[in-house]
Amino acid sequence: MSEFAPQPNSRSRLFEINLDQETIASKKPHIDHEREVAIFDILESNEFKLADIDEGPYRLDLSIADDRLVMKIFNEPGVEVGTHNLSLQPFKKIIKDYFLVCDSYYEAIRSAPASKIQAIDIGRRGLHDEGSKLLVERLDGKIEVDFDTARRLFTLICALHWKG
Repeated sequence: MSEFAPQPNSRSRLFEINLDQETIASKKPHIDHEREVAIFDILESNEFKLADIDEGPYRLDLSIADDRLVMKIFNEPGVEVGTHNLSLQPFKKIIKDYFLVCDSYYEAIRSAPASKIQAIDIGRRGLHDEGSKLLVERLDGKIEVDFDTARRLFTLICALHWKG
């Protein structure tokens, strides 16, 4: 995991992200908004490269199949250069806790005092960081991402995993 943000002409980046529309089950506006913001932020600045191939920049297609995150990676001309399947089992507890805290957060912002909202948000960010670190670990040796990209990818994993 490196700390630099590649320039827009860098090969070590994502230029497009597609989510499997059949996998997305959420009809909640805040989940849709977080997904859209995560994609926008990733495309603005990210570091993403395959460990064994340098054929970027890349398009990433994400879906969930058989309780696995399927990451299909294509180069700019559209040729598939890799597929990685990650078991979601190690993420289950973090995702479940993250959803519970997010529900509490969105409920709190309607009527709770600022101090309660802030406390819930700290917990939410902590779980998000934990999921992001786990993602970096699970991608080790396959895909290299910076921490900000991992955070945003974790958001997308949650958006795909959300069952409403």
